[in-house]
Amino acid sequence: ESKMRIEKCFFCSSSVYPGHGVEFVRNDCKVFRFCRGKCHKAFKRKKNPRKTRWTKAYRKTNGKELTVDPAFEFEKRRHVPVKYDREVWQKTMDAMKRVEEIKVKRQNQYVVNRLKVGKKLRKEDDIKVYKTQIHLIQSPAATKKGKAFVEIEEDHSDADMDTEEAEEVLLG
Repeated sequence: ESKMRIEKCFFCSSSVYPGHGVEFVRNDCKVFRFCRGKCHKAFKRKKNPRKTRWTKAYRKTNGKELTVDPAFEFEKRRHVPVKYDREVWQKTMDAMKRVEEIKVKRQNQYVVNRLKVGKKLRKEDDIKVYKTQIHLIQSPAATKKGKAFVEIEEDHSDADMDTEEAEEVLLG
């Protein structure tokens, strides 16, 4: 099995597969790889990836994605030569798979927690709109009957009330 090297786009951090994208080499021999022309043009226009809404850097700086996690320590490059050992290599590959599983699980949990906050805020906003603009929902005739109906509902909330008392409340 031969593995292909998948690079990261310098601007948006997406994957750049072999034969795809653009490679830009600066005068100081620094190599920049871009996944598509959109990223390359933004780089040439000196756009900041942290301020461009569709990039990974923007999502991380603005709290849209998980940024602090011990699993990210494993992704850092280590420029230390290691003597080849088949057993160590196999353990490393197994560990990489496990770390990726853990990272994906934590990222999904982070997204779920973010969505819970939005759901709570939307619910509070809906309640506020309902309380302030009830006149748009109900007809004026229903509000007169609605007050009597609400009073009856509140009286029914007593659990120890027997049926005779309930009939008296309804007949009023």
